[in-house]
Amino acid sequence: MSSLSNFKKSALILMLASSLAACGDNDNSDPIEDQEPVVVVEPEPVVYEFTITFSNLTAGQPLSPLSVIAFDETPPWKFGETASVGLEMIAESGANEEYLSDENALASVSAEGGIGPGETTSVTLLVDAQDVLNLSFAAMLGNTNDAFTGLSSVDVSTLEVGSSISRTTPAYDAGTEANTETADTVPGPAAGGEGFNEIRDDIADMITMHPGIVSNQDGLSTSALGAELKFDNPVSKIVITRTQ
Repeated sequence: MSSLSNFKKSALILMLASSLAACGDNDNSDPIEDQEPVVVVEPEPVVYEFTITFSNLTAGQPLSPLSVIAFDETPPWKFGETASVGLEMIAESGANEEYLSDENALASVSAEGGIGPGETTSVTLLVDAQDVLNLSFAAMLGNTNDAFTGLSSVDVSTLEVGSSISRTTPAYDAGTEANTETADTVPGPAAGGEGFNEIRDDIADMITMHPGIVSNQDGLSTSALGAELKFDNPVSKIVITRTQ
C-alpha cells in the first residue's frame, strides 16, 4: 500500500513539473522584447490667436508701440497701485522690453513701431488656451513726462472665433516722474529730453488719471510743450478680435 501511495505522489510531481515546463516554454516563445511598444500620442495644444487693432485718437500726441501681455490672474499694472519698473520704462521712454518680460505673462507681443495722431496699427498675439485668460495693454503718450494709455485687464476667456471686443482708453499718469514738461525731461519729438530715469520724483508714486498737460501757452513758461499737444479722453481705441 505504501509503495502505491509513493508511486502516485511521484506521478503527481512529474505531472506538475511537466506543466510548469510547458508554461515556461510558452513564455519564452513570446518574449516581452518582441512585443510592439505602445506609443502614447500627446494631444496637440490648442492655440488662441488674437488680432488687436490700436487707434490713436489724439490730435497731436504720438503713442509708443503698443505692448500686449496675456495673463491668467495677475495683471502687469493696476489703477491706484505703484507702477512696476517695466511700466515706468514705457511711461517715461516708450521702451517696452522690461514690461513684456513680466513674470506672470503667458505670452506677450509688441507692435512694430509708434503710432502717430489719427493713425491705426495692428498686432497679432498667439497664446495657449487657458481656462482663465486676460489681456493687458500699455503705450506711452510720447510728448509727456510719464503719461500712458491702455487697459489693465480684459477677459477674453470666452471670446469666440470671429468675435470682437472694443474698448476706448484714457490717459493715465504712471506716478513715477513729476509733470514738469521741461525740455530735459520730456523724451518725445517736441522736446527730445531724457527718457527713463530710475529716480522717482512724483510724490504720488502710484497710477492715477492723468491731469493733462499745461503747456507754455497756458501759463507754464518752463514747459517745452505747446497747446497743440493737449489731449482729451479717450486717447486711443483698442479692438480685440479672436481669429483662431
